Order: sequence, then structure tokens, then C-alpha cells
Amino acid sequence: MTISRNRLYQLFKYSVYALLTLNIFIFYAEESAAVPMQYPDGVDLDNFREAFSATLDTLAWVILLLMFELETWVLDDRHFTRPVRLGLHGLRGLCYVAIVVAFTGYVDDMLFVSTTVAFAGGDLCKLPAGDWSWAATFGEYVAITAQNCAGLGGAGPYLQFEGLPVLVDAVSHSEIVRLAWVDVINAGVWLLVVLVLEIDVRLQERGRLEGAALHSSNAVKFVLYAILFLAAIYWGFKGDFVDFWDAFLWLVAFVFIEMNVFDWRAEDKAAAYQPG
Repeated sequence: MTISRNRLYQLFKYSVYALLTLNIFIFYAEESAAVPMQYPDGVDLDNFREAFSATLDTLAWVILLLMFELETWVLDDRHFTRPVRLGLHGLRGLCYVAIVVAFTGYVDDMLFVSTTVAFAGGDLCKLPAGDWSWAATFGEYVAITAQNCAGLGGAGPYLQFEGLPVLVDAVSHSEIVRLAWVDVINAGVWLLVVLVLEIDVRLQERGRLEGAALHSSNAVKFVLYAILFLAAIYWGFKGDFVDFWDAFLWLVAFVFIEMNVFDWRAEDKAAAYQPG
């Protein structure tokens, strides 16, 4: 039995979508592990967007991705009745609200890790066992114990995250702040990507994604996707495999959406040239 090239392509595409869905649970596990240290009083509605910004962001983006897939590939033009159109647009609107909320969570996380005070103590091994933690990287904390204290952070001086019993050295803190900034930039650029893609879809629905509009869209998206690619490379070099893998999958997923729009334009053009 042979499998057509198109079927293999669709299988690969939906496998990528499935892997992105799995990332929701991976990010939830990571952020849940950091909650006891970063939010010792627990997570409530006020700080939920900060504590689970990556989980909320990924969930909303996966739903949004599936909405784009429905509109640009799965559904034919005849399926776009008014209730279907209103339902798709309404659900996408909710996703955009969640994405913006998650973006503010990334900003708050960046502001949090950027705020430190000088630590008065000088020897990690003299700290009460179990009372203090070390910031291993952005969002990851290790309890300071008698067994690991000598191998953490060299000789100091150390910085303390404001309001928390968490320490870090200056070099590691600079790296943590950079990683937090990459999160903010990455999330902000994706907002711009989806804004441009929304404009593309609306123009294509009206048969106006041509000429200057098409060239301008492609130029803007080239710059935006280049920034996202650089963010993925940065995460890869810094050893943050989950963020690198997630960024790579999202780039691949939106290549599929771009190809959907391209095929949609080609079908509309072919239909327009058919003799009436």
C-alpha cells in the first residue's frame, strides 16, 4: 500500500500540532515546580498569569493555531456561514485576550527577576539548611544544602530576589534577565505575526491579498520570523531545550499556515480563470 505525498504532508503537519499540544503540559509541569518558591503564599487570580504565563500562552496559541487551520485549510468557502464565521472570530478573540494576558505575565516575570538587592551574607554554607534556594536559571530553583552549597556561585558577592529567600550571583543574574527579555520579545513578536496573518486572511477572504499588500505582508513577516528564529537559536545555545523545541515547532506550524494561505490564493485564482 502506498501513501500519497499529500497524506504524508498532512500527517507531518498534524504531528507538529500534536507536539505543540503536548507542550502545554510540559510548561505546566515546569511552572508548577517553580510555584512553591516564587509564590510561597500560593497562586491566586491576581498572580496566576505570572505563575503560569507560558502554560496560558501555549494553550491559547494552540487553540488559535487550530482556528487558523480550520479557516485556511479544513473548511471550504461554502462552510463559512454567518454562525460559523461568528463562532470562529469569537473564539479567536478570546484567544487573543488570553495571549495578551500571558504577554503581561512575561513582562511581570522579567520585572521580577530584574529586581534584586545585595545579600549581606557571604558564605552559602552558613545559611540555615532548607531555608534558602539558588536560582539555577530562569524559573528553576535549587534548595541550598550542606551537600551542594560549596558548588554554587563561587565566592560571591550574591544578590537576593526581592522578597524571596532566593540567591544568585551577578553573572547568573545577568543571564536570567536576558532569558526573561527573550521571552518578552518572543511573545511580543508573535503578537505582531498573528496580527499580520489576520490581515492576510481578511484580505484573502475579499480577494485583495495581491500586489503591494502581499509584498508588504511578506516583507514584514520575513523580519518577524527572523527575530523568532534568532530567539530559538539563543535558547538552543543557552541549553534551554524546552523553549528551543517549542519555538522551533511554532515556526514550523506557522509555515504550514502560510502554505495554507498560499494554496488558498492559488485555488481562488484558478477558479477565477475558469471560463464561466
